[in-house]
Amino acid sequence: MIRLAIAEDHQSLIDGIQLFLEYKEDIIIVGTANDGEALMEIVAKKDPTIVLTDIRMPKMDGITVAKIIKKDYPEIKVIAFTMFEQNDAVSQMLQAGAKGYILKNSSLDVLHKAIQEVALGNTFFDSNLNIKETLNKNNTKSLLTKRQREILKLIAQGKTSREIADDLFIGIHTVDTHRKNMIRILGLHGKGELLRYALEKKYKF
Repeated sequence: MIRLAIAEDHQSLIDGIQLFLEYKEDIIIVGTANDGEALMEIVAKKDPTIVLTDIRMPKMDGITVAKIIKKDYPEIKVIAFTMFEQNDAVSQMLQAGAKGYILKNSSLDVLHKAIQEVALGNTFFDSNLNIKETLNKNNTKSLLTKRQREILKLIAQGKTSREIADDLFIGIHTVDTHRKNMIRILGLHGKGELLRYALEKKYKF
């Protein structure tokens, strides 16, 4: 069960998310807050799996919240939920430790998918973001999980999905899922581009 905490200064938006997620069997909302300080109280008391937070909030902004969670509660994963799609905002949240970034104009189904993916240990970024441009300003380590970076190294060595699965003692389906996620996250198009990217970054991971 995914334990979700939500921070958003517009209560009507929180109400809408709660109504949508109420009947989702994989998620329980453990607390909601309208400012960063109240969110941190929930984090300390309710032990959420995922924190969904706006960037601009009263008392403590989402970037500060993400930094504190990364330092003091590293097992908790943060998803930014915001109107800001500028590269600087994305970069700051990634550097603060966020594992997902969703725009408020996205559908609630996309939000649900983001929560599921991040809870599984993956990263998730809104398809309307220019992640490629953001990558130019950020270390790829902030975008990919440790497992995805391990797989990327092996891709750079020319290994097949089966060989990678055997090396890492995981299923071939898991490897293929990570491949698809990396292609999406990195803004690439197809396995050929992923191989080329892996070769280019071979000595940078």
